[in-house]
Amino acid sequence: MILTTTPSVEGRKVSRYCGIVTGEAILGANLFKDLFAGIRDIVGGRSATYERELQRARDIALAELEERARAVGANAVIGVDLDYEVLGQGNGMLMVSASGTAVVLE
Repeated sequence: MILTTTPSVEGRKVSRYCGIVTGEAILGANLFKDLFAGIRDIVGGRSATYERELQRARDIALAELEERARAVGANAVIGVDLDYEVLGQGNGMLMVSASGTAVVLE
C-alpha cells in the first residue's frame, strides 16, 4: 500500500477514486511518564517519552488509515494529512488523526 502526502504518484495513473479514508489514535501517558518527561523538559533535554508516544500514535493512525483503504479496494492513499491535538487540560491525552483519498493506481 502506497501512502503519500502528494496528490499523485509519479509514473502511476489513478484508475479509480474510492473515497476519503481516516485513521485515528488517542493515547494517554501515565502519571510517572508525565512526571519524568516534565523533569527532562525543565532541564532542557528532549522528552523521549513523549516522542515515543507520538510515534506510536502516528503509527496506529496510519495503520488504521491503510486498513480502511484496503477495505474499500484501494491500493494507495494520496493526499495524506496528519493532524495532532492535545485533548483535555493536563490529562496528557494525545490524538493523532490521518486522512487521505483512497485510490486504485494502475
